[in-house]
Amino acid sequence: MRKAYLVTVALFALAFSVASASDPAPLQDFCVALKDYSDKSAVFVNGKFCKDPKLVTADDFYFCGLNIPGNTYNKVGSNVTNVNVDTFPGLNTLGISLARIDFAPYGQNPPHTHPRGTEILVVLEGTLFVGFVTSNTDNRLFTKTLNKGDVFVFPVGLIHFQVNVGKTNAIAISGLSSQNAGAITIANAVFGSNPPITPDVLTKAFQLDKKVVEYLQKEF
Repeated sequence: MRKAYLVTVALFALAFSVASASDPAPLQDFCVALKDYSDKSAVFVNGKFCKDPKLVTADDFYFCGLNIPGNTYNKVGSNVTNVNVDTFPGLNTLGISLARIDFAPYGQNPPHTHPRGTEILVVLEGTLFVGFVTSNTDNRLFTKTLNKGDVFVFPVGLIHFQVNVGKTNAIAISGLSSQNAGAITIANAVFGSNPPITPDVLTKAFQLDKKVVEYLQKEF
C-alpha cells in the first residue's frame, strides 16, 4: 500500500513538473528547426551565441551615443535609436533593451507593435499624445497627453503610437522587456510587404477602392 502511494505521489510530481515547464520565449520572428544537423546554414539560435567569459571586457556592457539626436527629416518626422542586443551585445539573455525616440514638431512614431516586449516610455522633452488599442473584439483605445517627466506603458503586442503635439522637438526614452522586442509598423507591414499582399485582400479588409490600395502599396 505504501509503495503504491509513493508511486502515485511520484507520478503526480512528474506531471506537475511537466505542466509547469514551458518553452523559452522567442527572441526573433521565427526559428525553423533543422532536420539535418550537418547543414552548414545551422548558425542561428534563439538569441545570440555567448562570448567566451574569459574574453569579456567592461566595454561589452557599455554603450555610448544615446545623447546624439536622431535624424527626424523623413515622412513621419521621427527617429528611433535602438539600444538592443544587436547594438549592445552585453544585453544578451538579460531580457531588456531601450530606445531613444526623437520627434520633429508634429512628428509621430506611427502605429506599430512590439511582438516580444512591453514598452514603458518616459518623456524627456516636449509634449506627446500617446495611445494603444486593445485586442479584438473590444479594440478599445486608451490615450493620454504626456509632458516632460510623464511615464506611460504599452502592453506587449498591442498596437500603439506616439505623436508630438508641440511646436518644438520632443524626446522620449523607451524601455522594453526583451533584448530584441521587434517592431512591426502597421502601414509598412500591410502596404509595403515583400512580396505585396494581393490588392483584392486589402480592398476587402479595409473596405477601400482597389485603386486606393494600389496607390498605398506604391507609397510604401
